[in-house]
Amino acid sequence: MSKVEFKDRVAIVTGAGGGLGRSHALALAARGVKVVVNDLGGAVDGTGGGMTMADNVVAEIKAAGGEAMANGANVTKADEVQAMVDEAIAKWGKVDILVNNAGILRDKSFSKMDMADWDLVVAVHLKGSAICTQAVWNHMKENKYGRIVMTTSSSGMYGNFGQTNYGAAKAGVSGFMRTLYLEGAKYDIRVNCLSPTAKSRMTENLMPPEVLDKLTVESVSAGLVYLVCDDAPNRMIMCAGAGGYSETKVVETQGINLSEGEQTAENVAKYIDRIRSMDGAEEYTNGGQQGAKFLTRIQNGEFTK
Repeated sequence: MSKVEFKDRVAIVTGAGGGLGRSHALALAARGVKVVVNDLGGAVDGTGGGMTMADNVVAEIKAAGGEAMANGANVTKADEVQAMVDEAIAKWGKVDILVNNAGILRDKSFSKMDMADWDLVVAVHLKGSAICTQAVWNHMKENKYGRIVMTTSSSGMYGNFGQTNYGAAKAGVSGFMRTLYLEGAKYDIRVNCLSPTAKSRMTENLMPPEVLDKLTVESVSAGLVYLVCDDAPNRMIMCAGAGGYSETKVVETQGINLSEGEQTAENVAKYIDRIRSMDGAEEYTNGGQQGAKFLTRIQNGEFTK
């Protein structure tokens, strides 16, 4: 059975001034993790800024006997993020855990969306996760230890009206996670995604109060704590909300192979039910497995009749 332990760990949690990030920071600190509480202090749409929110969370952690420091780095600015990482290493000697939680919303149907809103949302969620991860990556490789979580969303996996920018960014971080898993495995850097459903500034106007009250941030943080513990899993998309926990997997159907003379759109249409059938569907752990499946059939002369 997996154990949830933290042996002298240091964490950076982005967007930790409120909502989910605050809950994550408090939950980790309660288990003895030293926490960098990062927050730009802006509004949900990314405007504004200030240190008050981060400072308040640090005060909470210290009042409970934990160790924490505030940082206002903008996750889209590599120099600010690197300075944050350097400050944490200077103070505590290392960074073991990164929780990429910072995010903003600029919802609008795609036909009405300004590309500036697209760019900013993708920059914060996707590029911001990349910038923060790269700032700790080589440090974690040298230490042969790291735990990284990307915050994805059901919008990225299944879609949500009015959130093309947000959905694209959230789908992007799951792909980012899968490749980082391959590159970090031999260094014991474990990379996972968390897909939360919780009451926060980003969801409070989307659901009725009686539903929101069940979507506690603490229930989501329970999943987050497991994803970054010493005995964490790897390459998992954990979905968490209202006390429910599940895993999203990307699988591929067995599909078909058509011989050279049969490779027509009409035959694709003819066999579409077999192409889409979930019988024997598999989860792959690298992109080459898809091509290998088709090429092996060609080599063996296995064509659909």
